[in-house]
Amino acid sequence: MAILIVILIIFGSGIGVLIFFVLKGVLQPKRISTLSEYVKTGKTAQAIKMAKHLLLKDSRNHEAHYFLGLAYLGENKNELALMEFKTVNQLGVFGGFLDEVLFRKKMAELFVKFEQDEEALKEYLLLIKLEPFEAEHFYQAGTIFEERAKTEQALKFYKKALEVQPHHSNAHLKLGMLLFRAKRGVEARQELETALKYNPENSLANYYLGKLQKESHDFNGALLSFERAQKDPDIKLRALVERGSCYMTQKNYERAIVELERASKLTSPEGDKEILFAQYFLSICYENTRQIEKAISEWEKIYARKPTFKDVAEKLSAYQDLRVDDKIKDYITSNRPQFLEICTRIATALGFSVRDSSELTKGVQLIVVENESDKWRNTKKMPKVMQFFRMSGNVDELPIRQVHDDLRKIGANRCIFITNTTFTRAALNYAETRPIDLIGKEKLQEIIKPLDLG
Repeated sequence: MAILIVILIIFGSGIGVLIFFVLKGVLQPKRISTLSEYVKTGKTAQAIKMAKHLLLKDSRNHEAHYFLGLAYLGENKNELALMEFKTVNQLGVFGGFLDEVLFRKKMAELFVKFEQDEEALKEYLLLIKLEPFEAEHFYQAGTIFEERAKTEQALKFYKKALEVQPHHSNAHLKLGMLLFRAKRGVEARQELETALKYNPENSLANYYLGKLQKESHDFNGALLSFERAQKDPDIKLRALVERGSCYMTQKNYERAIVELERASKLTSPEGDKEILFAQYFLSICYENTRQIEKAISEWEKIYARKPTFKDVAEKLSAYQDLRVDDKIKDYITSNRPQFLEICTRIATALGFSVRDSSELTKGVQLIVVENESDKWRNTKKMPKVMQFFRMSGNVDELPIRQVHDDLRKIGANRCIFITNTTFTRAALNYAETRPIDLIGKEKLQEIIKPLDLG
């Protein structure tokens, strides 16, 4: 009897264990299925609660860890999600509701988000082994190599991505950008145009194509490419600055001002650098259109942010007299007809009559002769050249040398240069032994002080 009881107990225990595992095998997938459904439908709170309950019973439940990580992702708790995914990776069990490819894609994305490039690269290399037919894995690996300044490896993986999927627009873009930086313009342009062929809305491809067109002086093409590029908010500022720069090169300052004023009102995800260039180019356009007070306002904004930016401090110094001297202000800010009239009055005050006038890039040139006097009435008077400059920097030797070399062609015997700034040491040295008179800011102020410039 005792033996029979023992046999019955063993048999009953075996049946109980069997029933337990059968129920577990039936209920466990059902629970994971419910957990999966919670995640798919965005019921993240229920998913988190259920996954934690399952893990209390079995801490090595890889599927529960996986869906807990997905639920955390749904609530933007990325650090907690990464912890769960790392646990799944350590367990190394895949199948059922846990697809390895989908899991590794999520892992790679999280590693990239947390700037763990080495770990992200490992995931993409594993994905390449799992799905060698998927171009995106090669492309993502290439971007990581590029960020780590491993250009050759990046090129290799971008090209491999294009072998798998020739229509991959971003891979063509990345190749084009690398070739652009390597100064291989023809090849870069080919890749960028191919990127746009497969995705005309590829803003970065439009931007870099515009840079190449600008370098080759195809400004109309560049303007169109930059216009398309600015549809992307992340590069809109850069595209507007480039459009402004194109118009500046064409000396179309009014159109440049429109683009650069738009740019200067934007915020930059890259910090102050692009804004500073937008404001600086805008100030140059204002200066060239004689809107000096607006130019000074832009220089002051730049100086407040970065006093050492380009020649801003020098420009502010050059124009400081506008604040205290109305005559100098008129000289600097007047429009072209008014400026010509001011220059004519200065020439008259110096005892000359004006025979001819012409515009210079930054001023006016007058051909003058000395006024007649009784003593020299019958003497033939040689004409002289007077050049008036309005600028923020000092006058260098080059414009003085050019006019001096042309004196004989003009039929003049002397040059007189007048500026609201001063002359460089090289200019002073050149003029010292030649028939050249230099009149800088201080002398100019003395000459125009008694004049009526209204």
